[in-house]
Amino acid sequence: EMVGSVSGGCVEAAVVQEALQVLAKGTPRLIPYGISNEAAWEVGLACGGTIEVFVEPLVQDDLYRAWVRALKDGQLVAVVTVLTGPEIGHKVLVPARGEPMGTVRDAALWAGAVARARDLMSTHRSARVALPQAEGGAEVLVDIFPPPPKLIVVGAVHIAIPLVTFARELGFRTYVVDARTAFATRDRFPHVDDLVIGWPQDVLPRLGLDEGTYVVVLSHDEKIDNPALKVALEHPVRYVGALGSRKTHARRVAALRAMGVPEEAIARIHAPIGLDIGARRPEEIAVAIIAEIVAVSNGRG
Repeated sequence: EMVGSVSGGCVEAAVVQEALQVLAKGTPRLIPYGISNEAAWEVGLACGGTIEVFVEPLVQDDLYRAWVRALKDGQLVAVVTVLTGPEIGHKVLVPARGEPMGTVRDAALWAGAVARARDLMSTHRSARVALPQAEGGAEVLVDIFPPPPKLIVVGAVHIAIPLVTFARELGFRTYVVDARTAFATRDRFPHVDDLVIGWPQDVLPRLGLDEGTYVVVLSHDEKIDNPALKVALEHPVRYVGALGSRKTHARRVAALRAMGVPEEAIARIHAPIGLDIGARRPEEIAVAIIAEIVAVSNGRG
């Protein structure tokens, strides 16, 4: 049985044939496929082009099992696969926390693969990379597997209602955190995955503030916002944004300094929160916030 696709349909049959040969021989291959625009039209495709397909057998070894454990545990991890050169098909698994493991033998190739994986893990972006320092040179695929994304909204305010809606449409698991039971109700947030009643400094550490976490602070109450920001900035979360004017943020920065938060951590806060789209209504502000989150998740400034 064949599952999935690698093109608009023009090379699938050829890829299956190559895959069957790779399964029989156990040797990975990087295979180019090309079709001209004229030929593409003749077979019913909209356009031509060239792609390369890396075909390899799935080996359930120690590296594979470590990768599966990382995925199940929601840990940020990279798998580097050698695409060309004498070590084609060899791999290095690079966890965000812990030591790399793999089958690559060339020391320069290993070091380059780990370094590039660490660089790309900071942006959650996979890439095909040339490593000329390896013996004979090599290309590798650095495949980044970030934790499942979750959005934690501190402050059960009006803006949070549409923001949760947008985040769920984009595949985020959503949390709304507030100690004020008059605001944090299921009547107002029937669509949120987790409605958490409590002070942020008490409950945020229990929510798994990892590299796939986006924290939005909206209460506009310094008793709630500042402790929430301090906790978020102590963890490797992907995004921290805080509602308020520049004047409000200046006061917030002074308060965070007094709480012992380092300058480099304070600089991670997106404030005023959201892209500048002239938003005024709560729904528009939610659009601006979620747009900034998407930009950050895609490695944009």
